[in-house]
Amino acid sequence: MPPVLSDVIAALDALWPPALAEDWDATGLVCGDPHAPVSRVLFAVDPVREIAEEAIETGAQLLITHHPLYLRGTTTVAADTFKGRVVHELIKHDVALFVAHTNADRADPGVSDALAAALGLRVTGPLVPDPTDPAGRRGLGRICALDRPLGPEEFARHAAQRLPATAQGIRLATDPAAPQGPIRTVAVCGGSGDSLFGAARAAGVDAYLTADLRHHPASEAREHTGLTLVDAAHWATEWPWCEQAAAQLDAVAQRHGWELRTHVSRRVTDPWTVQAPSVTTDTTPGAPN
Repeated sequence: MPPVLSDVIAALDALWPPALAEDWDATGLVCGDPHAPVSRVLFAVDPVREIAEEAIETGAQLLITHHPLYLRGTTTVAADTFKGRVVHELIKHDVALFVAHTNADRADPGVSDALAAALGLRVTGPLVPDPTDPAGRRGLGRICALDRPLGPEEFARHAAQRLPATAQGIRLATDPAAPQGPIRTVAVCGGSGDSLFGAARAAGVDAYLTADLRHHPASEAREHTGLTLVDAAHWATEWPWCEQAAAQLDAVAQRHGWELRTHVSRRVTDPWTVQAPSVTTDTTPGAPN
């Protein structure tokens, strides 16, 4: 028999404990009847209308996303707003929405474990350990080792090949004029990670791969150290978690004997859709005269 939603939520809370979430975060059940049966689940990064439509099309009774729908609260779910429309469509078709955000980031395994696995890296520990974890496995980001050393540009190409394709691709911050040693150790953080530059420097890694690197923090990080920075698209660094999470729920369903099927959305919901490569002109700063 399929489980009811409350049974599935209990399993999800065990995988990604709500207590691990940041105080500002909005995780857990957004809409749905706890007593409704669940036989099909769809995993995705973003709770946007395209994903809600996919959940309805595939016959899912539960949509699990990494990003919250309402992060800062709301006073309306009116259908003339895009978020309200998502809620209306999900409820109309008996699809529940559940969010696992920063609690999934800190969990063991978490978002950054999935990112490391997608890159073929060996995790040696968390970048920012959770002080409440005696095993020392939970926390933000992961410190990883490569099976063989790679040059910075080679590692960037490797990341581009292993992560889902996006318009952004992979950006690399390194000094091409200076001799660069091989990359043997890498810190990774799924999602926006420039707040963890200090931890990456303290870890003594050769490179740091994350997303949404901003100009000033990245510039300052390069001035402080020779750390190679690898910037990927936010969506691309978190999508591998969907496959990991689906496999975790599959294992729970098998243990309980639940008739439950999981699916992972392949739809790219990264907001950036086109990249126009820069073209050097006579008026471009730094261009040859």
